[in-house]
Amino acid sequence: MAPLEPWEKVLVNAGFFETEHGQTSCSACHAGDSSATEKDTAHTGLIQAPDADAQRTCGNCHNEIVVSNTNSLHTTQAGYFQTMYSRSLPENHVALEEMFGNHCQSCHTTCGDCHIAQPDSVGGGLLNGHEFVKTPPMTRTCTACHGSRVGNEYMGKNEGIPGDVHFRQGRMNCVACHDGASMHDSEGNNHRYEGEQGPSCESCHDQVGRTSDTIVQHQIHQGALSCQVCHSVSYTSCDSCHVAISETTGNPFFKTAATYMTFFIGRNTRQSSDRPYEYVPVRHIPVDPESYAYYGEDLLSNFNLLPNWAYATPHNIQRNTPQNESCNSCHGNAEIFLTADKVKPEELEANRNVIVENVPGLIPEQ
Repeated sequence: MAPLEPWEKVLVNAGFFETEHGQTSCSACHAGDSSATEKDTAHTGLIQAPDADAQRTCGNCHNEIVVSNTNSLHTTQAGYFQTMYSRSLPENHVALEEMFGNHCQSCHTTCGDCHIAQPDSVGGGLLNGHEFVKTPPMTRTCTACHGSRVGNEYMGKNEGIPGDVHFRQGRMNCVACHDGASMHDSEGNNHRYEGEQGPSCESCHDQVGRTSDTIVQHQIHQGALSCQVCHSVSYTSCDSCHVAISETTGNPFFKTAATYMTFFIGRNTRQSSDRPYEYVPVRHIPVDPESYAYYGEDLLSNFNLLPNWAYATPHNIQRNTPQNESCNSCHGNAEIFLTADKVKPEELEANRNVIVENVPGLIPEQ
C-alpha cells in the first residue's frame, strides 16, 4: 500500500461538519482550548487519539458497544497472552510482556482504527476526511492488518490459488460474516477458537447436515470434519519468527524463516461442544522455542505443551476442491494428512496430538 500524502492524513472534509459527529466541537473529543485564537494555545493539552479512552468519548453515545468492546479479542489480544503464557512459566511473564509491548502491542485496535482511520501499524491516515465510517472498508482496515494470510487467501492473491467463493461470486466483504456484534464482543473468551462459533458456516448454510440435505457427505461427516476440511484449498504456513531490537536504529523488528503453501488435515486439539470435529485443517505458525530469545533464556520452557501446527480456518472456500472430488481423494490419501514424516523431528512432541497416526482407509468401490 502506497504511503499517504500528509494532506490525506489530516484533511477534514467540509461534509464532516454536516454529520452527527461533526456537530460536536473538536475539543469535546480532542480537548485543547477551544476559546483560543492562536494555534499553539488552542492545541495545549491536545489529545491526539481520543479513542484511547473510549469510555470518555465514544462511550457518551455508544456506551453498550464500548463496554462490550473492552473485552473483545481485538482490544485485549488475549489469544496471544494465552498461548505465550501456556508455553512459559510465571517467572518469565515480565520478559514476555516487554517483548509483547515492543513487537505486538501496536496491533491492537481502537474504535478509530476501524471507523475513522487506518491502523497505525499500516501507516495510519484518515479514511474519509475525519468522517466516521460505520462499515469499515475491507482493504484499508480489515485486510490492512489481516492481509498476509486472510486477505491474500480471501481475495485470491496467492499465485495459482483462487479467491474465496464468497468474494469471487458474492463480492462479500469481511463484515458480511464478521458483523459488528461479533467484532465488538468476544463473550469473555481468551482465544478465537473458544466459545460459540461466530460466524459458523451453518449460520447461512442452515440446511447442511439436516435430513433435507441432498448432499449425503454432509450427513456422513457432520461433526467429524470442519467444513474447511472439504471446502478449503492451499493456504499459507510460516516458519520460525524471531524478534529483536535493531542495534543500528533501536527499532524492534522480526524475521521469519520461510513462508510456503500447505494443505494438511490434522487432529483437532481444541475439541469442544462448539467445535466437535475430529479433523480440521492445520497450518504451521511461526513460533519455536527460541522465538523470544532476545529477551531472555528459555522463555518458552513449556513450548511442547501447545502445537505449532495449529487449528486453521482458511479464508479460501471453494465448492469443489481436490479433496472432495471423490471419497478416495481424501480417504487413503496420506499426502493431505499431517503425518509424522511431515513434521520436523524437534517439533514431534509439541504436535503429537495433531499428527494423524492412522489415515482413514480407502473406501471400497461400489
